[in-house]
Amino acid sequence: MKKTLIAAALTALVSLQAQAANIVDTAVAAGNFKTLATALQAAGLVDTLKGKGPFTVFAPTDEAFAKIPKAQLDALLADKAKLTAVLTYHVVPGKVLAKDVKAGAVKTVQGSSLTVSTTGGVKVDAANVVKTDVMADNGVIHVIDSVIMPK
Repeated sequence: MKKTLIAAALTALVSLQAQAANIVDTAVAAGNFKTLATALQAAGLVDTLKGKGPFTVFAPTDEAFAKIPKAQLDALLADKAKLTAVLTYHVVPGKVLAKDVKAGAVKTVQGSSLTVSTTGGVKVDAANVVKTDVMADNGVIHVIDSVIMPK
């Protein structure tokens, strides 16, 4: 009886640990999306991306945000409407895994379409996809090397 209880407790613990975190928590845990997390907070989008989803997020790293001149980045972070537009441009409804990516225009949550190309590696607009299929319980993250701007 005691062994059965211990086994059941261990099984429950392992299954809890096996659950993926949501997109925001997954990005924060990765450690190289601090600027993205700050931007999501400033835009009031944290709860949305912690929501049901599913979402596909093209997530710029801290190095990608560092490519934006500091004054321009500070201005963007201070303009909630523009920041929201930029961040939601990085999000596509649904869960699109790397194996399902097709070249062409893809409608974003922001409303415009971004362009996916698959020649010589996957690109989203001018950003290179540097890591794919970072799984979260409400979608998937594909890591990109530049911040993409809506047209």
